[in-house]
Amino acid sequence: MNTAFQGLNRDRFDAKLKVTGRAKYTGDNDVANMAFGYLIQSGISRGRIRSFDLGAAEESRGVIGIFTPFNSLKLYRPLGREEGGISGDVIPLLQDTQVHYFGQTIGLIVADSFEQARDAAALVKVIYEEKSAVVTLESGMAKAYQPQNVGHEPATWSILESGASSIDDILRQAEVSIAQEYTNPIEHHNPMEPHATVAIWQEDRLTIYDATQGVVGQQRDLAAVLGVDADHLRVICPFVGGAFGCKGSMWMHSPLTAAAAKVLNRPVKTILTREQMYTATGHRPAVLQRIELGASRDGVLRAVKHEAFSSTAVTKEFIEPAAHSTSRYLYKSPNIFVSQSLVPLDIAPGTAMRAPGEATGMYALESAMDELAVKLGVDPIQLRIRNHAEIYPGKNVPFSSKHLLECYQRGAERFGWTKRNPKPGMTKDDDWWIGQGMATALYPAYRSRASAKIRLQADGYVTVSSATLDLGTGMYTVLAIVGAQSLGIPYERVRAVLGDSALPPAPGAGGSHSTASVGPAVMAAADLAKEKLIEVAVKDQNSPFYGAKPEGLSYASGEIRGNGRSVPFDQLLGVLGRSAIEATGSAAPDEEAHKYGFSSFGAQFCEVKVHALTGEVRVNRFSSVMDVGTVVSEKTARNQIIGGIVFGIGMALLEGTQYDARNGWIANRNIAEYLVATNADVPAIDVEFINRPDLQFNPIGARGIGEIGITGTPAAIANAVYHATGKRIRQLPIRPEHLLA
Repeated sequence: MNTAFQGLNRDRFDAKLKVTGRAKYTGDNDVANMAFGYLIQSGISRGRIRSFDLGAAEESRGVIGIFTPFNSLKLYRPLGREEGGISGDVIPLLQDTQVHYFGQTIGLIVADSFEQARDAAALVKVIYEEKSAVVTLESGMAKAYQPQNVGHEPATWSILESGASSIDDILRQAEVSIAQEYTNPIEHHNPMEPHATVAIWQEDRLTIYDATQGVVGQQRDLAAVLGVDADHLRVICPFVGGAFGCKGSMWMHSPLTAAAAKVLNRPVKTILTREQMYTATGHRPAVLQRIELGASRDGVLRAVKHEAFSSTAVTKEFIEPAAHSTSRYLYKSPNIFVSQSLVPLDIAPGTAMRAPGEATGMYALESAMDELAVKLGVDPIQLRIRNHAEIYPGKNVPFSSKHLLECYQRGAERFGWTKRNPKPGMTKDDDWWIGQGMATALYPAYRSRASAKIRLQADGYVTVSSATLDLGTGMYTVLAIVGAQSLGIPYERVRAVLGDSALPPAPGAGGSHSTASVGPAVMAAADLAKEKLIEVAVKDQNSPFYGAKPEGLSYASGEIRGNGRSVPFDQLLGVLGRSAIEATGSAAPDEEAHKYGFSSFGAQFCEVKVHALTGEVRVNRFSSVMDVGTVVSEKTARNQIIGGIVFGIGMALLEGTQYDARNGWIANRNIAEYLVATNADVPAIDVEFINRPDLQFNPIGARGIGEIGITGTPAAIANAVYHATGKRIRQLPIRPEHLLA
């Protein structure tokens, strides 16, 4: 590798804590005199609350407070996105009697125990004035509109070659073309750990334990909604039991819990039930995508047209940018057209869900590419190679580092792609049809400003700390590895601390940018700590280096060297009578970043078997080759790619939220009927990393890996199903009834 930084293959830093049950999650926090909150949610999708009948609930044992719009907790407007806000629901709940969606929080009961609060909530009766609601993508299409922008680009974006009149004219003139629609339903995150909040006031200062993906953003938004000084508010979240995006926003149960704790002068804990999470903490929108591809007979793309229509709540706009984040830049074509429309519905607000836009967009684009390959009679890999983009389309800048062609080659070799019979429906094992499919994976590389602190201690250990989060992704391990590598000391001598807004600020864990953002900050902090150690060593009279010139000393492998001496930092601190020396460093994206396109890429290969009599689909095996820059922590990186592929299996074959079109009621808001992939659904998954550093992106050379694993996976499965059966299914999840029709 062409960088001084080398990733390590080490056990997860927090492994023992988790497998022994000593990792303390938000809901595990208990203090004296704790009370418990329980949400009351609306039973209609649109209308107004006329009244509450709280008589039975108020008399219920243990109840100490009931808050409704008629006895409200004062909350202020959440910060908007333009103000740096991360609020998932922009309505300050309980401030009026309007109901905007089924499952909206309309009340909070607080009691001496969770069970007492839950039982009292069941006794509450609500009288509504109900209005008709639109809750499905199909019924809302007539009111579709385009947002002001998608990211930093217009909702409709295109490039056309000189002399071309329109993308449609070019498509009509193409020698070979396909035009198809692809759909996916609303999906919910369902992390193992439910959302939870524990609020503890000490006079005017609030400590809040919150299940969140970003303690700094949560602190900022909570302060705004509660009307308190952010400096008087501390958010703590050392462990997160899964999130996938739903804990990336501040949801209203958090400030409601804190406000109730203030009014009641007692600590309050609110843990959402699985059912409540389906409307209180976001979802992936439903998406309809229309794709047209035009190519020459030898498979060179002449035109790409990708239109996306995604659901959004009437109350808050959320965009699932399926076209802009995929067809916008994946393949080389002189003519590209992408557009995004939103379909307003009377449902709870949507939010980011693992690879928002890329997961859905790549399903449609890579399915369409497979269909074009079939029509052309070209191998799917060869079609992609012929249209490989070295330059970011429309921006005309090179990618900082791109080894996608190598991913195709290595993936095909590992999977045994050349043994595949290109004709569909040709391989059968007893009652099972066998098929293979592939797809490209991609996810943009993001990086934000971050800070970290390095503390060199007299006991020989080093503490690395930052207000970043670990969602199970391995951030503890990454901090420890980067700290160890930066200081030249064993991994085992580094302690990692995170998940506390009192620590040096860092961005929330989302967008696969934590390692790329915080890693360079750790390196910067390490450099400053070394400088500070040398500075102290030459100024302190007790130091063996007293009076030496700083430039005559150096730091290497945990030691200060110079004047013919070599002293480990812990021994030096001991001689100086100091317990520690610490330094805080920061890092931010390079000002020259606009000169490159930053993205990670990969290739997904899948084999499925489809039962000829029942239509059941099983994934037999899966191979993935990823180009994600430097792999900092091999074990946790592999775990993340496998986790993304498992997520993609669920998206392809199982997941989908079922709304009753009449009233917006969600029929399967539990994990018995909302199906997610389990061990029985997941085969052995083979993962390889190209492991080439991207030093244009950051000094570690690492890009994000948390989300790329899901991208391309549903398409690879759908393409394999077609190859097995000859039936092209263009809606997710692929169910037996689709194949038996």
